[in-house]
Amino acid sequence: MEQTLGRQAASDAVSDQGWRYLLGALRTSVPVASLVQATEAAARVVAACGSDADGHLRADIRPDRVVLTLQSADRASLTACDIDLAHRISAAMRNVGLRTAPEIGTGASRSVQLVEIAIDALDIAAVRPFWKAVLGYTDEAGADGPRDPIVDPVGQGPAMWFQQMDQPRPDRNRIHFDICVPHDEAPRRIEAALAAGGRLVSASHAPAFWVLADIEGNEACVTTWQGRDDS
Repeated sequence: MEQTLGRQAASDAVSDQGWRYLLGALRTSVPVASLVQATEAAARVVAACGSDADGHLRADIRPDRVVLTLQSADRASLTACDIDLAHRISAAMRNVGLRTAPEIGTGASRSVQLVEIAIDALDIAAVRPFWKAVLGYTDEAGADGPRDPIVDPVGQGPAMWFQQMDQPRPDRNRIHFDICVPHDEAPRRIEAALAAGGRLVSASHAPAFWVLADIEGNEACVTTWQGRDDS
C-alpha cells in the first residue's frame, strides 16, 4: 500500500502545475470555450490517467471549465500516484494548448474550493445517523465511527462534519459552512467578505481557519491546509 502524503509535501509537489491541496485532495480547473471543448479535454484527462482514472479522478464538466479532483478513493487521502497523475494531466492539457489552473486572481468567478458543513452537537453519535439518512450520505473511506464525517457518495454535495459541544449555546448558530480555499486565495476571500458587510470574529487559529460572520452573526469559516499538523 502506498504511503499517504502530508499536506506540505502534497502542496509542494503540484503547486507549480496549477493544482491546489484542499481537504485531502488535489483540485484544479481547466478553462475552456465550450461544452464540446470541455468534453474533449475531459477525455484527454481520462486517457492520461489510464487505468488509474477510476480510483483517483473526478471530473465536473461545464461549458466554461472542467474542474478536476484527484484523491485515492479507497482511503480518502493522497498518495504518490495522485501526484503523478496531476503532472500527467497538466502535461496533457499543455499539449493541446490548455492549462490547469486554480483560478486565483485571474478574473474568474472564484478559485477552486471545497465546502463543508459543520454541525455543533452535544451528542454526535445521536445526530449523525439522521443527517446520514436525510442527505443520502455515506461514511468517508476509512472513517465509519459514530463521530466521523459523512460524505456524498457521488461527490456532488459538501461533506458534513460534527463539532463537539460541551454545553448548549442557544445564542449562536449551530450549523456553519467551512469554505476550504487555496492557501494563496484566503486573504482575497476574507477581504471580499469583509467588504461585503461581514466581520472578522476570530483569527486566532489562522492560517488554519478564520471565523467570519454576516451582519446578523451567522458564522462561516475560511479554511486552508496551513497551520495544521502535517498528517
